[in-house]
Amino acid sequence: MGEHAVVITRVAESQWHAVKDDRVVGRGDTSRRPDGRIFLSIDAWHGAVFDQLADAMLAGLPKPLYTVVDEADLDLTSRWERAGFTTRRREWEYLVPTDPRVTGLGSVLPPSGVTIVAVGEAEEGPLRKLDRVIRDEVEATVGWQEMPAEVLARPDGATLLDPSKYAVAAQSDKYVGLVRVAPVTRQPRIGLIAVRSDQHRRGIARALLAHVLGSLHRCGIETASAEVNESNGAAMALFEGVGARRASSNLELVLR
Repeated sequence: MGEHAVVITRVAESQWHAVKDDRVVGRGDTSRRPDGRIFLSIDAWHGAVFDQLADAMLAGLPKPLYTVVDEADLDLTSRWERAGFTTRRREWEYLVPTDPRVTGLGSVLPPSGVTIVAVGEAEEGPLRKLDRVIRDEVEATVGWQEMPAEVLARPDGATLLDPSKYAVAAQSDKYVGLVRVAPVTRQPRIGLIAVRSDQHRRGIARALLAHVLGSLHRCGIETASAEVNESNGAAMALFEGVGARRASSNLELVLR
């Protein structure tokens, strides 16, 4: 970096700057996820500046701390590992075709007694009740912290923030399954598919996926994306079974 020293300054509650010769040569930021966990990001061209920013940030923040990196970015991953971070989990990003001729879902129907309520048409009360049931079931097994960031609980405990993004499977007077679809431009994202544990192995998740992908296809959208924790074998099998392919992977790193 030359002869002059790099000065690290905390310029805001969640931001650090690395300055050399009156020029910002690196930035560090923190963000608090809905579940309260603190995630770090550092943007620095030189490894030495990255290390200095990391040292300054880690000295002033409570642990555990987290960050997410593209697994293909070996340089960035090694920099975080140099700071003491280790891999907590891997999340695959899938590209999911919507064409029923490709997915094989064109003839898939919900099981007897179950109907699919389209995205944005679910009643908020029953939907929130189902969300609570599913969250409790997940908490009792793998833990809700293993869910995608966009569906993590906020400090007030809420996990369902926008009912308009959900399609549901209804049976009698209750909802038994849901799928969350984020309307990202050109490539919507499937953020969550979940079914009550007492309704597993009936084909409800597959029927929800068939409904959502079919709807996207009719709107002229060729692919959707989905992020799946590699420990979730059922979800990986569901997506790979309809022709989804792995496009990339992210690592969530932690410093305890």
